[in-house]
Amino acid sequence: MSEVRHNWTKEEVLDIYNRPLMELLYDAATIHRKQHDPNVVQVSTLLSIKTGGCSEDCGYCPQAARYHTNVEGNDLMSVNQVKAQALRAKESGSSRVCMGAAWRNVKDGPEFDQVLDMVRSINKLEMEVCCTLGMVTENQAQRLAEAGLYAYNHNLDSSEEYYKKVISTRGYQDRLDTIDNVRKTNVTVCSGGIIGMGESAADRAGMLVALSTLNPQPESTPINALVAVEGTPLEDEKPVKTWDMIRMVATTRIVLPETQVRLSAGRTQMSREGQAMCFFAGANSIFAGDKLLTTPNPDVNEDMKMFELLGLNPQKPFTKKVQPQTVEAKDSKFEALGEKPKWTRPEHTIERNEVAKQKGKTVKA
Repeated sequence: MSEVRHNWTKEEVLDIYNRPLMELLYDAATIHRKQHDPNVVQVSTLLSIKTGGCSEDCGYCPQAARYHTNVEGNDLMSVNQVKAQALRAKESGSSRVCMGAAWRNVKDGPEFDQVLDMVRSINKLEMEVCCTLGMVTENQAQRLAEAGLYAYNHNLDSSEEYYKKVISTRGYQDRLDTIDNVRKTNVTVCSGGIIGMGESAADRAGMLVALSTLNPQPESTPINALVAVEGTPLEDEKPVKTWDMIRMVATTRIVLPETQVRLSAGRTQMSREGQAMCFFAGANSIFAGDKLLTTPNPDVNEDMKMFELLGLNPQKPFTKKVQPQTVEAKDSKFEALGEKPKWTRPEHTIERNEVAKQKGKTVKA
């Protein structure tokens, strides 16, 4: 039951998701214990290195420039600022730093060069480095790999069918192509999605089918509960029920047995008991710190108290894969090509996104 499969059907995954809860938990926990140490959870820190002003129209995102969400935009942080944040994260128990920039896609130039220096700096601190920067070309992925990047995050967000009801400024295939570009390097893949956006259980199953079809499957998969932010198109969505998170985590563990399942956004809405059930069901990673890019997150001290209560230990860096070597910029085999890839802009109309956009224009005026 714990073998890696790449031929799951939506019907099979939906059947797992809808199992009686105790049966689902037992099956997921059994697989989890075969593949992972159930008492070890990775602690990661998510750092927004460039905030706000994004040109995309993702219905869940307060960083989209077209919506009015009171998010304070910031230019790209300096390498020294990022290094200082990484050191604080390491002292607090994090073994990984994930840097996020509100970009549609990576563009060659001084800012990307600066990000590469950030990667080099953090890797030298003997911490895993993850980036989420939008779409990347194969050459850009190779440059990140040379700098010492451990993982690249690029979420599928939802099923391909429901994706079109949340985002109109990029295509689902762009997500898959970016993951494929990363796979051509030695960088691991982090890809998951968000529940609570109004999707059906079948859409949740569809997302897991898409992730499981990838070969190899992602090394880590974040499961996020939507944090509805005022001003975004999804501001009126109701909070995700804890039981839905537990079911999603357990189903993910069964479908992606070797993957690290990351209990991500939405933890502030969950009790310790609810989080404990997620760990039992197969979650073995959390994000620490007071914010996940722009949304609230539990205090790291509270997380450490929870770990002590549950007998959990933070995972050491490079447990799953050896530390990548950093190649200095002057020794790089890959140079900026000044690429201008034509990433998809479907631009179909999503009514609630248009309403939020017009509302944002009115407020800003």
